[in-house]
Amino acid sequence: MAAITSPESSPQPRVYFQTPPGSEQTEIPVRKQGRVTVKYDRKELRKRLNLEEWIINRLTELYGCEEEAIPELEIDVDELLDLPSEDDRAATVKELLVDCYKPTETFVAELLDRIRGMQKLTTPQKK
Repeated sequence: MAAITSPESSPQPRVYFQTPPGSEQTEIPVRKQGRVTVKYDRKELRKRLNLEEWIINRLTELYGCEEEAIPELEIDVDELLDLPSEDDRAATVKELLVDCYKPTETFVAELLDRIRGMQKLTTPQKK
């Protein structure tokens, strides 16, 4: 490696590195810096992920089938958090589970207990 400084080109000396002649230049994969496009609280995201896994496990028990065979339904936690009361939340979840043949009261109560105190995730505005 050779260091070259040039006082004429800039007031501060600069150092440039060159590969010595005769050595093979191996390409080192350059890892690009990830760009964070949305900022959320990491703990809140972990809570959401755990909640989603719990919901899927409970729905597979309620419907008595594998995850892929669960009827198409979406339990949107943010929509539930927007509702004014626990009764409204419970009614909304029960409507989603209307075609489930097993009792859903325990699931609904546990779900409402788990989302209590959660924050609504909102997408930050772009600057």
